[in-house]
Amino acid sequence: MIGATSPSDVSAADVTPSAATENFPVALRILPVRYRHALLAVYDVARHIDQLGDAAPGDRVAALNAFRIDLHRVERRQTPRSRVLLDLAPYTREFRLPLSAFDDLIEANLVDQHVTRYRDFAGLLDYCALSAHPIGRLVLAVFGQSTPQRIAWSDSVCAALQVLEHCQDVVEDHRAGRVYLPQDQLAAVGLTDTTMLLPGSAAALHHVVLEQVAVCREMLSVGTQLVGELRGWGRVAVAGYVAGGLATADALEAAGGDVTRGDALRPRRIQLLRHGIRLLLTRGR
Repeated sequence: MIGATSPSDVSAADVTPSAATENFPVALRILPVRYRHALLAVYDVARHIDQLGDAAPGDRVAALNAFRIDLHRVERRQTPRSRVLLDLAPYTREFRLPLSAFDDLIEANLVDQHVTRYRDFAGLLDYCALSAHPIGRLVLAVFGQSTPQRIAWSDSVCAALQVLEHCQDVVEDHRAGRVYLPQDQLAAVGLTDTTMLLPGSAAALHHVVLEQVAVCREMLSVGTQLVGELRGWGRVAVAGYVAGGLATADALEAAGGDVTRGDALRPRRIQLLRHGIRLLLTRGR
C-alpha cells in the first residue's frame, strides 16, 4: 500500500496523518502539556505508519521499509527526514521511548500486505502483538511506569482494544478485502468470506462477533489491576484507554453484535465516563 514516488523520498508530506485530536482519547486531552505532546507525537508516528500501509500510493512495502530506515536514524541520534519522526525525536530521548515498538508497528503493516485472514484467535493475537502491544508499551514509557507485570497487563488490554476495533470495522475491512474475525469461528457457524455479510447470515455473524467481545472483556479485566498500580497522570491516561475498551464492548453488546449498525457500535460517552470513574477509584495493591 505505497507510492508513485521513490521510497527514499516518501515523507510525512506524502501521507498526512489525520488530525490526531479527532481520535485522541478525551481523557488524554486534560494531561499536562509535556505528556500530551509526547503522546501526540507517538500517535502521529503510529498513524503515519498505518497510512503508509493502508492508503499510500505505489509500493507500500518499499515505503514502510524506507520509513524503518528513517526511524533508525532517530535511534542513532541522526536527523530523520520525516516530519513526524523529527517531532518524535526529542521525546525518544526525554522519555527513553522503546523505538523497537515502532519497528513492531511497521512489521504489523508489512504483515497486512500479504495476510488478510487469520485461521484462529491465537493467530490474531500474534498479529496484535505487533499492531497493538507497542502502543501500550509506549504509553507506559512516557509516564516512566513500565514494569514486566504492567507491560503484560497492558499487552492484554491493547490486544483487546485492537480486536474490538476489528469488530466495529467488520464491514469496512471486508470491503477492503480483509477479514479479522477468526476463520475457524466463522466456519463453525457455517459462514465463509462470501456469505458472512449476507442478510441470511446475520444471526450467525452476530454470534461470532459477540464471542470476540466476551473474550475481550476478559482480556480487559486486567485493566483494573493495571490502573490500580499506576500513579499520577499515567493512571488517568491508562484509565481512559481501558474505559474506552469497556464502553466499546458495551456498545457492541447493546447492538447485539450487528456490525452493520455504524455509529451505534461506537462507545457512548456516558459509559466511558462511568467505566473511567470506577477504574480511577480502584486502589493499587
